[in-house]
Amino acid sequence: MEDESQIKITLPDGSERFYPKGITAMGIALSISEGLARNVIAAKVNNEVWDPTREITQDSLVKLLTWNDEDGKATFWHSSAHLLAEALEALYPGVKFGTGPSIEKGFYYDVDLGDKSISQEDFPKIEAKMLELARQKNEYIRKPISKADAIQLFTEKGDEYKLELIDGLEDGSITLYEQGAFTDLCRGPHIPNTGFIKAVKLTNIGGAYWRNKQENKMLTRIYGITFPKQKELEEYVTLMEEAKKRDHRRLGKELELFAFSEKVGQGLPLWLPKGAMLRERLQSFLSKAQSRAGYLPVITPNIGSKDLYVTSGHWEKYGKDSFQPIKTPNLGEEYLLKPMNCPHHCEIYKTSPRSYKDLPLRFSEFGTVYRYEQSGELHGLTRVRGFTQDDAHIFCRPDQVKEEFIRVIDLVLYVFKSLGFEDYSAQISLRDPNDKVKYIGKDEDWERAESAIVEAASERGLSTVTELGEAAFYGPKLDFMVRDALGRKWQLGTIQVDYQMPKRFGLEYTGSDNQKHQPVMIHRAPFGSMERFIAILIENTAGQFPLWLSPDQIAILPISEKFADYAEDVFFQLQDHDIRGFVDHRDEKIGRKIRDAEVTKVPFMLIVGEKEAAEGKLSVRRKGEGDLGSMTIDEFVTFFKKEAAII
Repeated sequence: MEDESQIKITLPDGSERFYPKGITAMGIALSISEGLARNVIAAKVNNEVWDPTREITQDSLVKLLTWNDEDGKATFWHSSAHLLAEALEALYPGVKFGTGPSIEKGFYYDVDLGDKSISQEDFPKIEAKMLELARQKNEYIRKPISKADAIQLFTEKGDEYKLELIDGLEDGSITLYEQGAFTDLCRGPHIPNTGFIKAVKLTNIGGAYWRNKQENKMLTRIYGITFPKQKELEEYVTLMEEAKKRDHRRLGKELELFAFSEKVGQGLPLWLPKGAMLRERLQSFLSKAQSRAGYLPVITPNIGSKDLYVTSGHWEKYGKDSFQPIKTPNLGEEYLLKPMNCPHHCEIYKTSPRSYKDLPLRFSEFGTVYRYEQSGELHGLTRVRGFTQDDAHIFCRPDQVKEEFIRVIDLVLYVFKSLGFEDYSAQISLRDPNDKVKYIGKDEDWERAESAIVEAASERGLSTVTELGEAAFYGPKLDFMVRDALGRKWQLGTIQVDYQMPKRFGLEYTGSDNQKHQPVMIHRAPFGSMERFIAILIENTAGQFPLWLSPDQIAILPISEKFADYAEDVFFQLQDHDIRGFVDHRDEKIGRKIRDAEVTKVPFMLIVGEKEAAEGKLSVRRKGEGDLGSMTIDEFVTFFKKEAAII
């Protein structure tokens, strides 16, 4: 006979233990070792993150979470947002609270300060208050509450933001969390107590519309980050100082790559000559790789009939957040700035009858698209309103999906290797097998597509994580996550399988059985967008691009104006070998010219004077290495070509 007072706990290694019903994750940790228990800050119970002090009453799969786990960090930082709120309530009585989630690095809280204001000068006193409260080691206490009682509580407190949130919650699913003198509406989870928080830094302040709607009030958003050790905060601050030096907005201005103009419009970058050269080389590099891989280039307009995007489903999904329709003199005729390239490519597919022998068809386009991002969300090149996707759509038979997936993976990895991104992983996003209602398509199509992705990733030896429920509504996908030189994670490169859009557009091919069949559509973009990719590339390289990609590869530095003609002759000879740069004709000393070329990150400096002109040679310097000696022009070209090889 089973002992109903006992429950079975299965740990990640597959081992099973029995505990009294009502055991907590902290209790499980204590049964393993006191050292482990001191580090547990949350737990994953049946794939849901819980407080480590919450009772477990049924057989469960349990993973104990520490600071070293992503979910552990997220719990730590969400708890820190509550600590920030408690400090603000103590320092600014009457403050009202919106939401305070964890983010990738830290947390924020949106607050309404009424007639008060906060600036970065106030950060030290807020940080000091947070640390004072943290040292009290107050427990985070979870309290279920009825909807009526929650409404009464926040009505008495006068916090209309919490009341609006409560209005959208179901009775029986509402919880509060208390720590010290602070109570918040929250579903959790949280760390055991505030004492785990040993180091605090508020990082920024800004504005955000309540619930991200422009018609609502602008709240004050305060960002922060916390750590369980002071040393980790110090390391983080050092890293952030380095990140400031690498900020693509600063380097983009210094290196004269791009600019923004209020007259042109927010979020619409202007590519300066050097930035345009950089961008064109990236595009040329990928175009050549795509041509070798069998892609066919296409070009589509920057606008399209509204009906096109109604058919594709983009109007329903993105219409409210897009630029509004463009009306023509014809009554009822409307166009949209193109938000996506895929509907246009579907129409290109339909221009001719297709046979199974024609597939796969691979259409590629560096297509510029437009999406309306709120001004508060814009950020340099990483979040803009007009951007160019290195887009391609592969139309194939169902039996070709796996092979095409492998080919795209190979292309993405070639791009990463060529541009120095060596630390990457891949996320396989599948549908939730327990909630199939939100997905479109037949089970057999999903199973075939998911198997193809999993097998393709395995065959290419990718380091992967699998996330159930993260698939797009029309099909599974593979996203590539890259870590840059500062350890930051970026999503670059995506491959998506789509059974839905070919159906919406009525795409067909004639099969070997002489019957009509629907092709499968694969969306892919190794860069993602040119703008965002270049921003990440600037910061990863600190503006010191690979030699083949550098806008200016050489600077020819005549010692005096007497050698200007020889310098120009060298310049034109090197241009014939596709070596790009400029001649510095300024009336400056050679030391100043060298320093300026170093600052603007020119890889090679070619110094020409009386000796070089007489012998037909160059005195070659390399940034960061110094003098490489004297070379003839042909010797330099041979040396340069070897150094500039992509891989």
